[in-house]
Amino acid sequence: MNFAGKVWRLLVGIKDGMVLLFMLLFFALLFAVLSSRPSPGQIREGALLIELDGYVVEESSRIDPLQALLSQSAPVGEYQARDLVRALDAAAGDKRIKAVVFDLTRFLGGGQVHLQAIGEAVDRVRAADKPVLAYAVGYGDDAMLLAAHASEIWVDPMGGAVIAGPGGNNLYYGELLKKLGVNARVYRVGTYKSAVEPYTRDSMSEESRENYAAIYGALWEEWQANVKKARPQANIALVTSDPAGWVAASKGDLAKAARAAGLVDRLGGWEEFGARVAELAGEDPWNGEPGNFAATELAPWLAGTAPGTPGKPIGVITIAGEIVDGDAGPGTAGGTRIADLLDEALDRELAALVVRVDSPGGSTFASEEIRRAVLRHKAKGIPVAVSMSNLAASGGYWVASAGDRIFAQPETITGSIGVFAILPTFEGTAAKVGINSDGYRTTALSGQPDLIAGFPPEVDAILQATTQNIYDRFLGIVAKSRGFDRERADTLAQGRVWDGGSARQLGLVDQFGGLEEALAWAAGKAGLKDGGWHPVYLGEGRNTYDSLIRQMLASDAEQERAPAADMFALSAQRHGELAARIAGDLNRISARRGVQAYCLECPVQSTAKDTARTRGGETAGFVARLIDLLR
Repeated sequence: MNFAGKVWRLLVGIKDGMVLLFMLLFFALLFAVLSSRPSPGQIREGALLIELDGYVVEESSRIDPLQALLSQSAPVGEYQARDLVRALDAAAGDKRIKAVVFDLTRFLGGGQVHLQAIGEAVDRVRAADKPVLAYAVGYGDDAMLLAAHASEIWVDPMGGAVIAGPGGNNLYYGELLKKLGVNARVYRVGTYKSAVEPYTRDSMSEESRENYAAIYGALWEEWQANVKKARPQANIALVTSDPAGWVAASKGDLAKAARAAGLVDRLGGWEEFGARVAELAGEDPWNGEPGNFAATELAPWLAGTAPGTPGKPIGVITIAGEIVDGDAGPGTAGGTRIADLLDEALDRELAALVVRVDSPGGSTFASEEIRRAVLRHKAKGIPVAVSMSNLAASGGYWVASAGDRIFAQPETITGSIGVFAILPTFEGTAAKVGINSDGYRTTALSGQPDLIAGFPPEVDAILQATTQNIYDRFLGIVAKSRGFDRERADTLAQGRVWDGGSARQLGLVDQFGGLEEALAWAAGKAGLKDGGWHPVYLGEGRNTYDSLIRQMLASDAEQERAPAADMFALSAQRHGELAARIAGDLNRISARRGVQAYCLECPVQSTAKDTARTRGGETAGFVARLIDLLR
């Protein structure tokens, strides 16, 4: 009995110790969560510091805590464009903010529509007589488009700027698949539907080349026009017509070459830049180290300047990323998730609905699922506006067709009204390795689809007929929505991609304008006056663990301003990006997907973004970033 009592007391002691340990861990975690949240109390007089360490996006992806902790790498930052615009507009009218500073050292890019909207907000800050300063080690196309609106552009003397323009190469696997004996069975409708070409050809078709030339040509013209308007002294022609000669004229010094071309104003390291900001916004009273200045960071600024909620709510549903079946997202447009959000909002008595689309398309089933959910709001008699962001193509346009009025920007990419499906079969591969297929079938469809033996003609005919039927549905939806006859709709369709300016002329969109214009139109149609409404973003609410996870995983190297690396280190990093790109291409042919309405021509950043999200840190030395900027 004495021994049993000792054992019992030992077990009780272990239990009490475990309870105490878990309680300590719980309260430590609770404290960490609370302390990681941005607080309005962190706002102070000085500069608004916006460190864009990542991408500008339409909708932030939610961090998977388990995946992030297992990978032991901090996820790449994502900054919603509307948050940045709101922060800048608030700074323009707030006396506490003396200047705005953009640190673009680790900026990875964003769509032209987003960057132009942010640039226009920067213009409003400058119109309020507040200086805006930009700093980076290296400026690429996206960073230059944003920085052009600043009153002062600084670059590190070891850095520079390079303008590449849109475009690049795709990978084509046609010959490889033939050598492997893989039969990429393609079912498509649309002369310009080039999403299947990488699996059937070894080079770009003339129809696809024509479409790429029109789209990228329009994007390039808009980029140049916007930069020249914001920064007239920028000699873009010098930089792009003879880039090697331009650099050689400065003896290979890219920073001096950038200044000679009017792309930047001043050369200096972060310490010199910080001293300049301190002259304008004040010195940091808590930290006198070189490069510091009085500043408020973006997160607490947003927390302390939250907009009010006057009047009636206007719902905003975001369709961002590839449209897929199921509950994926945010950051990916899961059809079921978005349809559920819309259905839950049916009881909220919304005065109007705005559908914000930034998607290259995807699943036709998910696109129709979302469109039907939008129509259920429309059936309540409320106005529905569609606001196109950078992309609203293929499945994105399928969804957009549900709107009463469609808004787009000149830089928006839309159209791509066409569908396709790909199913690989391996009869050639099987024959190469000595595998044969035989059996008994009661009908032509018995045992189908047979991926090893291949498809009989009947299966091919059925799949092509199904694809044609979905295309006909797509055409019917577009024709009814836009008031076209089917012949007119088919002429504008065929998978062809259009820029926003062409789309407006052709009647695929109604007018130029961004999200604010779409909201204002919807409010007007609902009979609401200025100040009598506010937007409600359906499903918005960042995971409270996001900032905590970032803090836990951020290494000392990631906290440094500009970790050094060279071109060879970056080349090794690019191997990972190339692998991710190939994996994405293979996933498109091998994944279990239905008929797709997806735009291959659309200049999306998904491959680079997905790769960056899993890597530990960013390189910022300019020579190391040169290839990255050309990306």
